[in-house]
Amino acid sequence: MAEPGVPLARSRIHRALSRPNHLMGADRELVLLTGLAAAILIFVILTWFSTLLGIAIWIAVVATLRMMAKADPMMRQVYVRHIAYRPSYRPTSTPWRRY
Repeated sequence: MAEPGVPLARSRIHRALSRPNHLMGADRELVLLTGLAAAILIFVILTWFSTLLGIAIWIAVVATLRMMAKADPMMRQVYVRHIAYRPSYRPTSTPWRRY
């Protein structure tokens, strides 16, 4: 506990260490994954229609991902943790307890 009249020590935290890792306003990994899928669509089919479709899909998905990141910047990590949980847990004090 600090003594009366003595200011508390402050530590500066760099903004890059506390902000989520985003690219174009959305989750970085999801933007890169959708960009890769759009590029595969464009370069595998190699038609004007596939090019326009790939670009349109990528723009729509990035817009959706940006809305998702604006609602909650850590939504992907929260969802991944959520699906890892089991539906129910047994009421025991330790996982190694015999029943």
